[in-house]
Amino acid sequence: MARFCPLFSSSSGNSYYIGSAQEGILVDAGRSAKQITEKLDACGISREAVRGIFVTHEHTDHVQGLRVLAGRLGVPVYASAGTMQALEQMKILNGKFPTEVLGMEGTECAGMRIHPFHTSHDCAEGYGYCVETADDHKVAFATDLGYFSDEVRQNITGSELIVLESNHDIGMLQNGPYPYPLKRRILSDRGHLSNAACSEAVTGLVSSGTARIFLAHLSKENNTPDLARATSICALTQMGAEQGRDFLLEVAPRENPGKVTVF
Repeated sequence: MARFCPLFSSSSGNSYYIGSAQEGILVDAGRSAKQITEKLDACGISREAVRGIFVTHEHTDHVQGLRVLAGRLGVPVYASAGTMQALEQMKILNGKFPTEVLGMEGTECAGMRIHPFHTSHDCAEGYGYCVETADDHKVAFATDLGYFSDEVRQNITGSELIVLESNHDIGMLQNGPYPYPLKRRILSDRGHLSNAACSEAVTGLVSSGTARIFLAHLSKENNTPDLARATSICALTQMGAEQGRDFLLEVAPRENPGKVTVF
Protein backbone atom coordinates (compact mmCIF):
# COMPACT_ATOMS: atom_id res chain seq x y z
CA MET A 1 0.00 0.00 0.00
CA ALA A 2 1.15 3.55 -0.74
CA ARG A 3 2.17 5.88 2.05
CA PHE A 4 2.14 9.67 1.91
CA CYS A 5 3.60 11.80 4.64
CA PRO A 6 3.89 15.61 4.49
CA LEU A 7 6.85 16.04 6.83
CA PHE A 8 6.91 19.85 6.58
CA SER A 9 4.72 22.23 4.61
CA SER A 10 4.85 26.02 4.84
CA SER A 11 6.82 29.03 3.73
CA SER A 12 9.30 28.02 6.45
CA GLY A 13 10.18 24.68 4.92
CA ASN A 14 8.79 21.87 2.75
CA SER A 15 9.46 18.14 2.47
CA TYR A 16 7.17 15.23 1.57
CA TYR A 17 7.57 11.45 1.55
CA ILE A 18 5.75 9.26 -0.97
CA GLY A 19 6.26 5.53 -1.44
CA SER A 20 5.69 2.35 0.51
CA ALA A 21 6.76 1.24 3.96
CA GLN A 22 9.90 -0.26 2.40
CA GLU A 23 11.02 2.40 -0.09
CA GLY A 24 10.08 5.79 -1.43
CA ILE A 25 11.28 9.28 -2.30
CA LEU A 26 11.34 12.73 -0.81
CA VAL A 27 10.02 15.73 -2.68
CA ASP A 28 12.19 18.61 -1.44
CA ALA A 29 14.37 18.89 1.66
CA GLY A 30 13.52 22.33 2.99
CA ARG A 31 14.38 21.82 6.64
CA SER A 32 17.57 20.59 8.26
CA ALA A 33 18.67 17.00 7.70
CA LYS A 34 18.20 16.33 11.41
CA GLN A 35 14.64 17.67 11.40
CA ILE A 36 13.70 15.68 8.30
CA THR A 37 15.08 12.40 9.60
CA GLU A 38 13.34 12.97 12.95
CA LYS A 39 10.02 13.44 11.14
CA LEU A 40 10.59 10.30 9.10
CA ASP A 41 11.18 8.45 12.36
CA ALA A 42 8.01 9.96 13.85
CA CYS A 43 6.04 8.71 10.84
CA GLY A 44 7.48 5.22 11.17
CA ILE A 45 9.48 5.51 7.95
CA SER A 46 13.07 4.30 7.99
CA ARG A 47 15.55 6.81 6.63
CA GLU A 48 17.03 3.90 4.67
CA ALA A 49 13.71 3.74 2.79
CA VAL A 50 14.51 7.01 1.00
CA ARG A 51 15.89 6.17 -2.46
CA GLY A 52 16.06 9.67 -3.93
CA ILE A 53 15.26 13.35 -3.43
CA PHE A 54 13.34 15.23 -6.09
CA VAL A 55 13.80 19.00 -5.89
CA THR A 56 11.13 21.40 -7.13
CA HIS A 57 13.40 24.47 -7.18
CA GLU A 58 16.34 26.07 -5.43
CA HIS A 59 14.70 28.38 -2.87
CA THR A 60 15.87 27.82 0.69
CA ASP A 61 12.54 26.59 2.01
CA HIS A 62 12.89 23.64 -0.39
CA VAL A 63 16.62 22.84 -0.19
CA GLN A 64 17.84 23.91 3.26
CA GLY A 65 18.79 20.37 4.32
CA LEU A 66 19.55 18.95 0.88
CA ARG A 67 23.36 18.89 0.94
CA VAL A 68 23.69 17.25 4.35
CA LEU A 69 20.73 14.88 3.93
CA ALA A 70 21.64 13.62 0.46
CA GLY A 71 25.25 13.17 1.55
CA ARG A 72 24.26 11.36 4.71
CA LEU A 73 21.85 9.02 2.93
CA GLY A 74 23.98 8.66 -0.19
CA VAL A 75 20.94 8.96 -2.46
CA PRO A 76 20.64 10.69 -5.83
CA VAL A 77 19.19 14.16 -6.21
CA TYR A 78 16.94 14.86 -9.20
CA ALA A 79 16.02 18.29 -10.55
CA SER A 80 15.61 20.32 -13.72
CA ALA A 81 18.68 21.57 -15.57
CA GLY A 82 18.03 25.12 -14.38
CA THR A 83 17.59 24.06 -10.76
CA MET A 84 20.69 21.89 -10.88
CA GLN A 85 22.73 24.82 -12.17
CA ALA A 86 21.37 27.02 -9.39
CA LEU A 87 22.24 24.37 -6.78
CA GLU A 88 25.76 24.24 -8.20
CA GLN A 89 26.10 27.99 -7.86
CA MET A 90 24.82 27.77 -4.27
CA LYS A 91 27.55 25.17 -3.56
CA ILE A 92 24.97 22.60 -2.47
CA LEU A 93 26.31 20.05 -4.95
CA ASN A 94 29.54 19.00 -3.27
CA GLY A 95 30.24 15.70 -5.00
CA LYS A 96 29.22 13.58 -2.01
CA PHE A 97 26.01 12.32 -3.64
CA PRO A 98 24.95 11.55 -7.21
CA THR A 99 22.84 14.01 -9.21
CA GLU A 100 20.65 13.58 -12.27
CA VAL A 101 19.18 16.27 -14.49
CA LEU A 102 15.59 15.17 -14.96
CA GLY A 103 14.08 15.63 -18.39
CA MET A 104 10.39 15.70 -19.21
CA GLU A 105 10.42 11.95 -19.91
CA GLY A 106 10.85 11.37 -16.18
CA THR A 107 12.56 8.48 -14.43
CA GLU A 108 12.03 5.46 -12.19
CA CYS A 109 13.00 5.46 -8.53
CA ALA A 110 11.95 3.33 -5.55
CA GLY A 111 9.78 1.18 -7.80
CA MET A 112 7.78 4.21 -8.91
CA ARG A 113 7.55 6.29 -12.08
CA ILE A 114 8.15 10.02 -11.57
CA HIS A 115 7.71 12.65 -14.24
CA PRO A 116 7.97 16.42 -13.94
CA PHE A 117 5.99 19.34 -15.28
CA HIS A 118 6.92 23.00 -15.40
CA THR A 119 5.65 25.51 -12.86
CA SER A 120 5.60 29.30 -13.00
CA HIS A 121 7.67 30.69 -10.13
CA ASP A 122 10.51 33.19 -9.68
CA CYS A 123 13.24 30.57 -9.74
CA ALA A 124 15.63 29.12 -12.30
CA GLU A 125 13.39 26.33 -13.63
CA GLY A 126 10.64 25.10 -11.34
CA TYR A 127 9.17 21.61 -11.48
CA GLY A 128 6.12 19.95 -10.03
CA TYR A 129 5.99 16.16 -9.96
CA CYS A 130 3.56 13.35 -10.75
CA VAL A 131 4.30 10.01 -9.11
CA GLU A 132 2.87 6.66 -10.18
CA THR A 133 3.31 4.30 -7.24
CA ALA A 134 4.11 0.61 -7.47
CA ASP A 135 0.46 -0.25 -6.80
CA ASP A 136 -0.85 2.12 -9.50
CA HIS A 137 -1.82 5.16 -7.47
CA LYS A 138 -1.15 8.56 -9.01
CA VAL A 139 0.01 11.38 -6.72
CA ALA A 140 0.83 14.95 -7.78
CA PHE A 141 2.84 17.73 -6.14
CA ALA A 142 2.03 21.25 -7.34
CA THR A 143 3.29 24.08 -5.14
CA ASP A 144 5.01 27.42 -5.73
CA LEU A 145 2.63 28.25 -8.56
CA GLY A 146 2.33 31.79 -9.77
CA TYR A 147 -0.86 30.63 -11.44
CA PHE A 148 -2.65 27.38 -12.23
CA SER A 149 -1.37 26.91 -15.77
CA ASP A 150 -2.70 24.61 -18.47
CA GLU A 151 0.46 22.50 -18.16
CA VAL A 152 -0.09 22.03 -14.44
CA ARG A 153 -3.78 21.23 -14.96
CA GLN A 154 -3.12 18.70 -17.72
CA ASN A 155 -0.48 16.88 -15.71
CA ILE A 156 -2.22 16.61 -12.35
CA THR A 157 -5.82 16.07 -13.47
CA GLY A 158 -6.88 12.54 -12.66
CA SER A 159 -4.47 12.13 -9.77
CA GLU A 160 -5.91 10.30 -6.80
CA LEU A 161 -4.06 12.47 -4.27
CA ILE A 162 -2.84 16.01 -4.95
CA VAL A 163 -0.65 18.34 -2.90
CA LEU A 164 -1.72 21.79 -4.06
CA GLU A 165 -0.52 25.20 -2.97
CA SER A 166 -2.93 27.46 -1.05
CA ASN A 167 -0.36 30.00 0.02
CA HIS A 168 -2.15 33.19 1.00
CA ASP A 169 -5.40 35.03 1.48
CA ILE A 170 -5.29 38.01 -0.86
CA GLY A 171 -6.87 40.38 1.66
CA MET A 172 -4.50 39.38 4.43
CA LEU A 173 -1.54 39.83 2.11
CA GLN A 174 -2.64 43.19 0.75
CA ASN A 175 -3.32 44.58 4.23
CA GLY A 176 -0.39 42.89 5.95
CA PRO A 177 3.10 44.10 6.90
CA TYR A 178 5.02 42.90 3.85
CA PRO A 179 6.70 45.64 1.77
CA TYR A 180 4.97 46.47 -1.48
CA PRO A 181 7.59 44.87 -3.80
CA LEU A 182 7.23 41.56 -1.94
CA LYS A 183 3.43 41.72 -2.09
CA ARG A 184 3.63 42.38 -5.82
CA ARG A 185 5.98 39.42 -6.30
CA ILE A 186 3.74 37.02 -4.37
CA LEU A 187 0.65 38.14 -6.31
CA SER A 188 2.37 37.92 -9.71
CA ASP A 189 2.24 35.06 -12.21
CA ARG A 190 5.66 33.99 -10.87
CA GLY A 191 4.67 34.14 -7.22
CA HIS A 192 2.36 31.92 -5.16
CA LEU A 193 -1.16 30.54 -5.55
CA SER A 194 -3.81 32.24 -3.41
CA ASN A 195 -6.63 30.54 -1.53
CA ALA A 196 -9.09 31.85 -4.12
CA ALA A 197 -7.10 30.52 -7.07
CA CYS A 198 -6.59 27.21 -5.30
CA SER A 199 -10.31 26.86 -4.60
CA GLU A 200 -11.08 27.43 -8.27
CA ALA A 201 -8.58 24.74 -9.25
CA VAL A 202 -9.84 22.10 -6.81
CA THR A 203 -13.37 22.19 -8.19
CA GLY A 204 -12.12 20.98 -11.55
CA LEU A 205 -9.81 18.43 -9.97
CA VAL A 206 -12.52 16.87 -7.82
CA SER A 207 -14.88 16.87 -10.80
CA SER A 208 -12.23 14.86 -12.65
CA GLY A 209 -11.97 12.23 -9.93
CA THR A 210 -9.40 13.43 -7.41
CA ALA A 211 -10.32 11.95 -4.03
CA ARG A 212 -7.76 13.51 -1.67
CA ILE A 213 -6.38 17.04 -1.60
CA PHE A 214 -3.74 18.40 0.75
CA LEU A 215 -3.55 22.19 0.81
CA ALA A 216 0.11 23.08 1.11
CA HIS A 217 2.78 25.76 1.47
CA LEU A 218 0.60 28.07 3.61
CA SER A 219 2.08 31.41 4.57
CA LYS A 220 2.34 31.89 8.32
CA GLU A 221 1.86 35.66 7.98
CA ASN A 222 -0.79 35.82 5.26
CA ASN A 223 -3.00 32.79 5.81
CA THR A 224 -4.47 30.42 8.35
CA PRO A 225 -5.27 26.71 7.99
CA ASP A 226 -8.95 27.36 8.76
CA LEU A 227 -9.21 30.08 6.13
CA ALA A 228 -7.47 28.04 3.44
CA ARG A 229 -9.62 25.00 4.19
CA ALA A 230 -12.88 26.97 4.31
CA THR A 231 -12.18 28.73 1.00
CA SER A 232 -11.72 25.47 -0.92
CA ILE A 233 -14.50 23.57 0.83
CA CYS A 234 -16.91 26.43 0.16
CA ALA A 235 -16.14 26.28 -3.56
CA LEU A 236 -16.56 22.52 -3.61
CA THR A 237 -19.82 22.70 -1.66
CA GLN A 238 -21.20 25.24 -4.11
CA MET A 239 -20.66 22.79 -6.95
CA GLY A 240 -22.52 20.09 -5.02
CA ALA A 241 -19.58 18.07 -3.72
CA GLU A 242 -19.51 16.92 -0.09
CA GLN A 243 -16.52 16.45 2.20
CA GLY A 244 -16.22 12.81 3.22
CA ARG A 245 -18.44 11.61 0.39
CA ASP A 246 -16.94 13.06 -2.79
CA PHE A 247 -13.53 14.15 -1.53
CA LEU A 248 -11.24 14.37 1.48
CA LEU A 249 -9.54 17.74 1.92
CA GLU A 250 -7.11 18.72 4.64
CA VAL A 251 -4.28 21.13 5.26
CA ALA A 252 -0.77 19.71 5.23
CA PRO A 253 0.71 20.54 8.66
CA ARG A 254 3.61 22.93 9.12
CA GLU A 255 5.26 20.10 11.07
CA ASN A 256 3.83 16.60 10.95
CA PRO A 257 3.29 15.07 14.41
CA GLY A 258 3.54 11.59 12.95
CA LYS A 259 0.46 11.14 10.75
CA VAL A 260 0.74 8.96 7.65
CA THR A 261 -1.89 8.64 4.93
CA VAL A 262 -2.14 5.05 3.69
CA PHE A 263 -4.08 4.41 0.49
